[in-house]
Amino acid sequence: MVDHAPAPGRDDSLGVHGVVPPTITAFDDDESVDYDATAAHARFVVDRGAHGVFPLGTNGEFPLLTPDERDGVVEAVVEEIGDDAPVIAGVGAPSTRQTVAHAEHAESVGADGVVVVTPYYYPVDHDAAVSHYRRVAEAVDLPVYVYHIPSKTGNSLSLDTLDALADIENLVGLKDSSKDVPWLGQAIDAHPEMTFLAGSDSLLFPGLEVGCAGMVSAVANVFPELVADLYEAYDEGDEERARELQSEVYDVRSALKRGPYMAGVKTTLSLRDTDFDPGPLRSPLRTMDESDREALRADLSELGLL
Repeated sequence: MVDHAPAPGRDDSLGVHGVVPPTITAFDDDESVDYDATAAHARFVVDRGAHGVFPLGTNGEFPLLTPDERDGVVEAVVEEIGDDAPVIAGVGAPSTRQTVAHAEHAESVGADGVVVVTPYYYPVDHDAAVSHYRRVAEAVDLPVYVYHIPSKTGNSLSLDTLDALADIENLVGLKDSSKDVPWLGQAIDAHPEMTFLAGSDSLLFPGLEVGCAGMVSAVANVFPELVADLYEAYDEGDEERARELQSEVYDVRSALKRGPYMAGVKTTLSLRDTDFDPGPLRSPLRTMDESDREALRADLSELGLL
C-alpha cells in the first residue's frame, strides 16, 4: 500500500512501486552462468525489503549473454521468487524480432512484466521506436515498461515519441536512466496513467519528489535494506530521514564506482555474508584487483556497512 510516495500509474495493472533492484547475473570462474546463484541473489534482495526484481538490466550484463542464457536467467529468477514479488524481466535486444521472442518466453515461464530497453547500436527514429514497442506489446499480455538509457543505447526518446508510446494499450511505464530531470518531470506530468521509475542512485529521493513511484537501484543490489529504508521513510512522510538516506546512498555509490566499470556491485556482494557467490563479470568487463577490493572494503567499513 502506497501512502505518501507517488502511486503507480493508473494503467499499471502490476502496480510497480518501491525498490526494484536490477539483479545480477552470477557467473562461475569460467564465466558460464551460475543460475542457482543468480536466483539466490534475487532472493537476497527480496528478503531484505525489495518490492520487485528486474533481472537482465544493465547490472545483469544482459548484452553479454546469449539468447538461451537470457531465457535461462528469467526462468531461474521466476522459479525462485514465485509470487513473493513481481519479476519484471529485461527482454530488450537490438532487433524487434529477438525482443519479441524474449518477451514471449518471459510470459510463458511466468514473468509478471517485461522491461524493453530502446534498441541499441543503430539509430532509431520516432516511427521505428513506436513500431518496435507496439510489436512487442502486441505479442504479450503482460505489462510492458520502457527502459530509457540513451547514454548506453545511443537512442533517446523525445516527449512526442513517449506520447505515442503511451497510447499502446499495455505499455504502462518507463524506467528512466537518462538523468535528464526536466525530461522526466515533463514526462510524468503528461502521463499520470504511466508508472515512472528512477533509474539512477543519484536520483532516488529527487525521483520520488518529481513523481516516480519507485526506483531501480544498483545500490539496492548490495544493500537493499538501505534503499528500502529510504523508500519507506519517504512513504511514511519522513522526508528528512529519506534525504539523510539519499546522502548515504551517494557515499555508497561513490565507493562502488571505484575500479573497473560495474565491478563494485559484485565485489561488494562477495564482501557481504551471503550464501551465494556472484562470481566475476563476463569479459570484456573486469573485476577489481586486490588493491581496489581492499580500498572498497575500507570505504564500506567506514560507512558502517561491513
